[in-house]
Amino acid sequence: MDLHIAAALVPLLGWAVHGSVLAHRLASARRDPLTGLHTRAGWTARAEHRIRRHPAAAVLLVDLDHFKALNDTYGHAAGDAALVATADRLRAWCGRHGTAGRLGGDEFVAVVRDLAIVDRDELTATLHRPLDYAGRSLPLAASVGVCRVAELPVPLLTDALAAADAAMYAAKGRGRRGSRLSH
Repeated sequence: MDLHIAAALVPLLGWAVHGSVLAHRLASARRDPLTGLHTRAGWTARAEHRIRRHPAAAVLLVDLDHFKALNDTYGHAAGDAALVATADRLRAWCGRHGTAGRLGGDEFVAVVRDLAIVDRDELTATLHRPLDYAGRSLPLAASVGVCRVAELPVPLLTDALAAADAAMYAAKGRGRRGSRLSH
């Protein structure tokens, strides 16, 4: 190989490696390290895309009930296991119809392209299944708020999240362990 060609290729190789490292870091920043779900930034980009493409899309906000008590009673490792189990269950429920994310703490979010093609009762039942952890059956429960984007005056993700949040708190006010649509 000609020395001039080799000298020209070295910087290009360096930039390629640098670009690859940056792409990996960006991808890592968009995934929650504990659950593997999208972080707020990664999920938001996907959710906005899904809302634009699917007029029947729905946004769900999921909050674990009594999470602090679980953490305080069984320890932080059990709390982490509950977060991972919730993430896995939500991801499986969304399947190819949606995208799940973790907003932080014990709050999760999902967007599905059409609420009519998913089973909300199945989600509620799945999120309330006990968690087998260290030989114990730990109780899990969650409140779920749902907003059909088509019911908003303007189909904006921020408004859908606010409506799902209000619906989620209404579900908590009903004694938890359920889901509620925004109105």
